[in-house]
Amino acid sequence: MGRKTHTGTSDETVGKSSAESSADVAAVASLDEPTRRRIYDHVCARALPLSRDEVAEALGIPRRTTAFHLDRLAELGLLSVSFARRTGRSGPGAGRPAKLYQRSVDEVSVSLPPRHYDLAGHLLAGAVAQAQQSGEPPRQVLDQRARDFGRAMAREQSCWREQPEQREQSGPAETGALMSLLEVHGFEPRLTGSSIVLNNCPFHALPRNTPSWSAG
Repeated sequence: MGRKTHTGTSDETVGKSSAESSADVAAVASLDEPTRRRIYDHVCARALPLSRDEVAEALGIPRRTTAFHLDRLAELGLLSVSFARRTGRSGPGAGRPAKLYQRSVDEVSVSLPPRHYDLAGHLLAGAVAQAQQSGEPPRQVLDQRARDFGRAMAREQSCWREQPEQREQSGPAETGALMSLLEVHGFEPRLTGSSIVLNNCPFHALPRNTPSWSAG
């Protein structure tokens, strides 16, 4: 299923905003309704888009109820909608196009606490491909790509300073920008005195399984 956002300065997948995360939670929670889940599963199991009548007939559910759940699934981003005439006729008298539903190409994912293994996968896959082309050690390439990605994310914060000597003189505005960036990516930062403590690691399982690659 997943909604993902992309930065204009990097081709890697980045974290979701709180609004996007809330939308994903609502989408997944909606499938707890048994009839809606049956309709969703039926549509997803078909290669071609289905009309309201086709779904209602296949599942033995009243058409009005079927239409309600299909439209709700589309509103939540779980299904996509298209229109087409099923009669094979065109022109005057061909009738109105039918509203058709199929599984959305968007991905919906919910993880509590936040996990971003897709981001780690993108960085690792890119590093391996680059290392194969350049002959550089994969770990070295991965470290550089991770730094570049972090800097690209930081540049999107309006208060980020470009020069190294300026970054060392960070103030409340820069600290706030960094806290916001960490929050977006699921690190759950907490300011303790002059230090930023991270309550969560979005890549929790990686240091345990591959400490030499994931531990900085």
